[in-house]
Amino acid sequence: MNRHLLAVAVLATLLVSVMSEFDFYKLSLQWPPSVCNTGKRCIPDIPNKFTIHGLWPQYDIDTPVPPYNEDPSCISITPKSSEEAMEQLRFIQGELTEYWPNLLTKNDERNDQDFWRREWEKHGMCSNYPHDPFGYFHGTVSLTAEYNPLKAILIISFASLLQPVIGIQPGDERHKVGTILEAVKQNLGAYPQIACNTRPRNRDPRQIPQLWEIRFCFNRADPPSVLRDCPNKLAGACSTETDLISFPPKPS
Repeated sequence: MNRHLLAVAVLATLLVSVMSEFDFYKLSLQWPPSVCNTGKRCIPDIPNKFTIHGLWPQYDIDTPVPPYNEDPSCISITPKSSEEAMEQLRFIQGELTEYWPNLLTKNDERNDQDFWRREWEKHGMCSNYPHDPFGYFHGTVSLTAEYNPLKAILIISFASLLQPVIGIQPGDERHKVGTILEAVKQNLGAYPQIACNTRPRNRDPRQIPQLWEIRFCFNRADPPSVLRDCPNKLAGACSTETDLISFPPKPS
C-alpha cells in the first residue's frame, strides 16, 4: 500500500514538473477599432495600428500557463512583484504607452499601468523573465515592431509580373479568415492565430465576426525570436477558415 502511495506521489510530482515547463510564447496583438466598437468605454483617440495585448507563455497543447498567484510551480524562484515591475518600466514608459496602451478607460481616466500590472501578474511572472520585467516588456515591444501585422497583411504581392495584388486592409469589405492566415504565412513564414469577436446584437443584429486579434507564436527562448505555426489557427468567434469577417476601420 505504501509503495502504491509512493508511486502515485512520484507520478504527481513528475506531472507538475512537466506541466510547469511551458513550450512557446504567444504574442497577442489587438486591433483597437474591434476592441472599442463593442460597447466598451475606450480612450478618445484610439490607435490606427495593432497594439499589444500581451506575451503569453503557453503549453504545447495551446493552454496558457496559469498566473503565478494560482500556481507558483511555474518557476523555481520568486518573481518581481508588480510594484517592482512598474518601477523598472518607468524607463520605457513612453514606448509602452505607444505600443502597449490600455485602450479601456475607467471613470473616463486612462491608466496604462493597470494594464501592464495585470499582464505582468498574469503572464510575465511565469515567463523567462521573472526577475527582469524590463526585459519582458521591452522585448515584447521589440517583437511587435518587427512582426507588424499590418505589414504582413497589407503588403503588395504579385500574382504575375503585370498583376499586383493589394493585401487586406481596413474597410467595408469582408475577408475569409483563411485569406488572412495565408497572407501572414506568405509574408512571415508561419501561421498565426486569428481571434474574432462580434459587436453587441443591438449594434449588429447579424453578428458578423470581425478581426479582433492576430497572435504570433514563437519558440521558447530568451528572448523569443523564432516564429512557429500556432497550434490552433482560430479563436473566439471565428469557427472556420471560410468564415467571412470584417476588418473595421478606425472611426472618423
